[in-house]
Amino acid sequence: MSAIGSTSAATGPTDWVTERFGVQITGDPDARWELSDLLILGLRRNRRRAHLLVSTVLGKHIPTPPEQVRGAADALGDAVIGVLGAQDGARSTVIGFAETATGLGHCVAERISAQVYLHSTRRQVGDAQVHGTFEEGHSHATTHLLQPSDAALLRIDPGAPLVLVDDEISTGSTAIRAISALHALAPRDRYVVASLVDMRTDAHRAESERFAAEVGVRIDHVSLAQGEITLPDSLVDDVWALTAPELNPVGRRGSVTEVTLDWPADLPDGGRHGFLRTDTAAFHAAVTAAAGQLAPALAADRDVVVLGHEELMYLPLCLAERLSAAGVATRYQTTTRSPAHVRDEAGYPLRRGFTFTAPESDPGTPRFVYNVRAADAPADAPLPQVVLVIDSPADTDLLRADGGVLDVLTAAGHDVCVAIVPATTPTALAGRTLPLETEGVV
Repeated sequence: MSAIGSTSAATGPTDWVTERFGVQITGDPDARWELSDLLILGLRRNRRRAHLLVSTVLGKHIPTPPEQVRGAADALGDAVIGVLGAQDGARSTVIGFAETATGLGHCVAERISAQVYLHSTRRQVGDAQVHGTFEEGHSHATTHLLQPSDAALLRIDPGAPLVLVDDEISTGSTAIRAISALHALAPRDRYVVASLVDMRTDAHRAESERFAAEVGVRIDHVSLAQGEITLPDSLVDDVWALTAPELNPVGRRGSVTEVTLDWPADLPDGGRHGFLRTDTAAFHAAVTAAAGQLAPALAADRDVVVLGHEELMYLPLCLAERLSAAGVATRYQTTTRSPAHVRDEAGYPLRRGFTFTAPESDPGTPRFVYNVRAADAPADAPLPQVVLVIDSPADTDLLRADGGVLDVLTAAGHDVCVAIVPATTPTALAGRTLPLETEGVV
């Protein structure tokens, strides 16, 4: 594998994966951030890709202080502005990739004051028309759907750039597929691919340049850190040969409380069906009110982990920010579709693991959540209270059934407060006034 400029060995607690399997990561010393400040090496049980770059700033696998998540996302947004300028940033449309980058994409869109934010989704919504799809080859769930409430959201100001946001770029092939699909729907001259970490090789960069020349567009890549990863040929087989990890730890049975949040029916709860810049003020006002509803349900002296549901990442992050600002010791993360290898060893990023039945009927496809406590928490410290933020499609009998997420978390000893957000439907959003730049666009 060719080096990206001058690289230096990434530091940090990656020893077990490196020593046991020979996986190596190196970082570009000239990057904005150190690679080791953004990720830790992990493993996952996936035949397409066995290594996992576990982000320390995303709030997916690791419960993370919300200000740390926001700070990294804002830095990425600033990098986008550095390429586009503030004016073109404010004209742009931002697309976040499901599931891990839905919250990151929303943070970037807000930082650059983008006109529109939309994230891809794996959820099939009954009254939502699918306006486009693209594939992610190495993912556990490969198909991304685009379900804006109005197809015109994809055509706002076609002379403006389109920014695609992912947590990490390994080869760039998913971005190329996404740009190809979006360009067929609404051609633009310029695209920006933004990621926390860019691990592409020179060959991958050349492929992106070839694609851009072939289509006749400009594609810029921005990231906080760049580097490369060296993977042994036997890695997938070696990981699958490991003894399956023990999941779903058991302790004293915790409690469950539920709060239904008063969310306005015509206000997007996130970017699944499109979020306009003009929605921002009302969104944050609704989050503040929701945090006020939650406060009485939380123990005053307990640490809290705000746990989002898969793609529902941004609203839980904002709730975590409000709780933290109110003086509650708060961390934030979300559940996932991706099976990872759990190992209770100092320095390894996936110390505890839970698997559970999907609350939305998806037979044969379990869901997961990892850690749900700080890695440096003393073994005898009380477990944090969990605020599980779900939207109404996930408010089902399966959520509460044996083997569901409430069952496995409370069995481990966590007290859980379920915060239910009435999901915004595409129909409820269809009447919104779109920016004037859509006028005259066919």
